[in-house]
Amino acid sequence: MADITRKTKRYPSDLTDEEWERIAPLMPPLNRRGRKRATDFREIINALRYLVRSGCGWEMLPVHFGPWQTVYWWFRRLERFLF
Repeated sequence: MADITRKTKRYPSDLTDEEWERIAPLMPPLNRRGRKRATDFREIINALRYLVRSGCGWEMLPVHFGPWQTVYWWFRRLERFLF
């Protein structure tokens, strides 16, 4: 399914491939220790863009983006850099 979602945009707020190529180097690197990320970081950014554009609450986030708690955790981590 991940390959299919890369070829199509599910929501108008999803990043295009060109946009992702520009911001991917700015994302936090993988931790050398510990487990791998279960949620793709591009989906985290897509979820944050969806939240801003739609104005929905965290619990109303579509399941395609992964657990809302994960998206919220990354939002709290990234807000230091964004704001």
